[in-house]
Amino acid sequence: MSVRFETEGAIAWITLDRPEALNAIDPETHTALVRAWEQVRDSQDLRVAVLTGAGPRAFCAGVDLKRVGEFYRDAPADRRVAAWNRRPGIGGLTRNLEVGKPVIAAVNGLCLGGGLELALACDLRLASANAAFGLPELRWAIIPGQGGTQRLPRAIPPAIALEMILTGHPIGARRAASLGLVNAVVPRARLRTAARSMARAIAAHPPRVVRAALAAVRRGLELPLADALRLEQELADPLRDSPDNREARAAFLAKRAPRWAVRGAAPGP
Repeated sequence: MSVRFETEGAIAWITLDRPEALNAIDPETHTALVRAWEQVRDSQDLRVAVLTGAGPRAFCAGVDLKRVGEFYRDAPADRRVAAWNRRPGIGGLTRNLEVGKPVIAAVNGLCLGGGLELALACDLRLASANAAFGLPELRWAIIPGQGGTQRLPRAIPPAIALEMILTGHPIGARRAASLGLVNAVVPRARLRTAARSMARAIAAHPPRVVRAALAAVRRGLELPLADALRLEQELADPLRDSPDNREARAAFLAKRAPRWAVRGAAPGP
């Protein structure tokens, strides 16, 4: 299997498992990733997912160049564009597939091309000290087409994003952190531990609240501020004086840990 799917309590661990190919995405890996994301989305027991790569060298080096033609040979360009407006993008998360739960990218090593685009589609990113981030597509006479030209300028200053896209030059983990592309840089040996700690902190909160907060941020960023503030209230109001909110207040007053009424991943607002 090119993708390993494991669970640890409420956490799903999704591992790209082609270390001999720098965890590049071939058609089989793409299909397996889509299935993995659908499993996370549909499971009542899973609250957060961590995506990482097998081996010490790479998170994901992008689409497998030896087999890239297989993604495009079924239809001419005009029909492909129409299909891609409906089907999940390469790697699943890059287009037309919403998990609705937080996804953490634990980036170990090279994160290039479609690999960076997949990491950008995650909600949070941790990096090992040896990580490198880049979009080298122009050297192959194409442009980043799985969200790179859109998500990268939203994640870091547009001029820096444009420099990375037009030159193809990667940046290291420390610079990525200074730009806000990653949340933290940790030694490679501690990357899984750091991802687990972050995932557990998220999973400790009521699922409906996590999903509402995630939706407020993600959807709000696409709206003018006035509309985003209205969206925030639409998502926040059903949570006020909810069973979980009442339990949180009771636990605070009693100086004990809260006991959430809902353990699974309840539908979002």
